[in-house]
Amino acid sequence: MEPKELAQQHLERIAAEAIDLSHRIHAEPELAFAEHKASQNVAEALTADGFAVQRGVAGLPTALAATTGSGELTVGLFAEYDALPEVGHACGHNIIAAAAVTAARLLAPLADQLGVTVKVFGTPAEESGGGKILMLERGAFDGVHAAMMVHPSPEDRIKAQTLAVAHLAVSYTGKTAHAGAAPEQGINASDAFTIAQVAIGLLRQHITADSRIHGIITNGGEAPNIVPGHTAGRFYVRARTIGDLAALQRKVERCFEAGALATGAELQVSLESPQYSHFESDAGMESVYRQNAERLGRRFESDGTLRGASTDMANVSLVIPTIHPGIGLDCGDAVNHQPEFAAWCAKPTGDRAVLDGALAMAWTVIDIASSDRERRRLLDTTRRSDAQEHAGPEPGDAQRTRSAVGPSQ
Repeated sequence: MEPKELAQQHLERIAAEAIDLSHRIHAEPELAFAEHKASQNVAEALTADGFAVQRGVAGLPTALAATTGSGELTVGLFAEYDALPEVGHACGHNIIAAAAVTAARLLAPLADQLGVTVKVFGTPAEESGGGKILMLERGAFDGVHAAMMVHPSPEDRIKAQTLAVAHLAVSYTGKTAHAGAAPEQGINASDAFTIAQVAIGLLRQHITADSRIHGIITNGGEAPNIVPGHTAGRFYVRARTIGDLAALQRKVERCFEAGALATGAELQVSLESPQYSHFESDAGMESVYRQNAERLGRRFESDGTLRGASTDMANVSLVIPTIHPGIGLDCGDAVNHQPEFAAWCAKPTGDRAVLDGALAMAWTVIDIASSDRERRRLLDTTRRSDAQEHAGPEPGDAQRTRSAVGPSQ
């Protein structure tokens, strides 16, 4: 029997286990770097199937690497499992994790026949924190020739054309005072944010159509009758490439500086995580995946491109040939990061995404491993470059403090 038929038959035997794994992760959403139950569930499923599982990879307690086979060609299947605050698994990382685990289980009995080593990487903190970037920098993906994952989306999409992003933590320190009795003695840290946000709003008319600036205020003050002495917020700056991001980020930072200058508050800006890069998808593996997904009834009816979002898988793509297709949930008007989308990720179409995504990835690995041309191309890749160049600085490296004193001070 052909390897693809064997993989499909194996999926029929373990489909219920795959869906159960997805539902268990979905039922207990965990935030970045705290995905202890999800990581444990993934590790147990792979250990039970004979994988050699290493926990705490790259010094990250919820990261893992699981290996089977000993072939020359090493393929990495990437599992994400962090959730979002309040809305849980509204990006469908339960599906991502279950599909990666299941694809690896389908390949395990075939690995030696195909001449591949199959690795599953459990990667924390995709939503915020850049777990893959830290793992990349620390050598967790060394020796991997091809990387892949599937990501839930409203419709099937073949290419991840994501944006580079910087996650900024911003705070102002002013001086508290009685807002009614002695306002002149205060330095209003909330006003500094107001000025900065007005400046950012005006900046938006002078940025490219594919750039994004958005954020929230996490601390706006304590009470109406207290001049706020400390405020804080979190802002994301997105641009087409890392180079474009650097230029836009500096303009945004000047907007924050304006708030400090106008009020006399002290400004602190720091990176919450390494910068996420733009994505470079591998065209060869994309084509193979598309053929296999279409064989399962998937349809790429639009331009097949996922735009506007960002992912730390992009940094991997600059170093290792990578694909990151979207797997559609047929979820109507619901889109990622909405509670409605979270609900779809545990419905039957979400379950079908787990199974189709797993089988399409497994078939793609079978095809590239069986093609002398593709195997040689991936083994001989010269795309590796210094990971730090693309990953960006560690969160603490970019911290800067700026002060400005207003005219009346």
